[in-house]
Amino acid sequence: METDKLNFGVDGDSITAGEQWSHHVYKRLGFASHHNVAVGSAVWYKRTIETPSGSVTTQDYDSPDFAGISGGWLPTDDGNELLMRANNCAVVHIQHFLSDVRKGIAPKPDVFAFAMGTNDDIGCLGDPEKALKGKTLGDNKDIDLFTEAGAMRWCIQTIAENFPDARIFVLTPIQTADPAHNAKIEKQINDVFIPVTNAMSVRLVDCFHNSGICEKFEVIGGEGRYLRDGLHPKENGQALEGAFAAMEIRNHLF
Repeated sequence: METDKLNFGVDGDSITAGEQWSHHVYKRLGFASHHNVAVGSAVWYKRTIETPSGSVTTQDYDSPDFAGISGGWLPTDDGNELLMRANNCAVVHIQHFLSDVRKGIAPKPDVFAFAMGTNDDIGCLGDPEKALKGKTLGDNKDIDLFTEAGAMRWCIQTIAENFPDARIFVLTPIQTADPAHNAKIEKQINDVFIPVTNAMSVRLVDCFHNSGICEKFEVIGGEGRYLRDGLHPKENGQALEGAFAAMEIRNHLF
């Protein structure tokens, strides 16, 4: 397959935003383009966040009063900022991506990769069996977009329906320096990532177990072998994850 003619679409959080592992994939595989809608601090699912003046809930990207998307994470009482943080999820990112394609800002993807989950709350995983019921997304009350399972199914199926020729990949989070955080990620992988990607027949790229980034060599809150702060990869970590992801994507393009 001539990868120099393929367009690469990407969504994720702070480990993916900008030119990190996915940029290495783009360069290594010689893709024609790299359109990345990842935003730091993102989660898979919609949220309701309490503010001093009431609650705010994730908007749709095409809402007339859409407030925008914020990757902010420091404490704040600013209601508009908290609304933009509630909008920072894969569901809205994918709506953004579709809008960019419709407007000609980005080409239709031939390959699309999701890399989310690092920031997801263990209490929001949801029920994959329920989230996978039915064939359609519209009016499907079993798909709860306020859960990781429901949002993951919705995002994968939305990309597949809009770009039926695209190959879709879902990357697991990498290991961090914190064993407790890693235990949460392993639960997500086993309870949600594996059943949803298996059911949706898309390739799961296991960066947690196979990328080469290992908790034993990282420092919580400090610089380790591949992570600059126990969570975010340094350039060598970005390159390592990118090399692994590129190999998995190249080997499963058919």
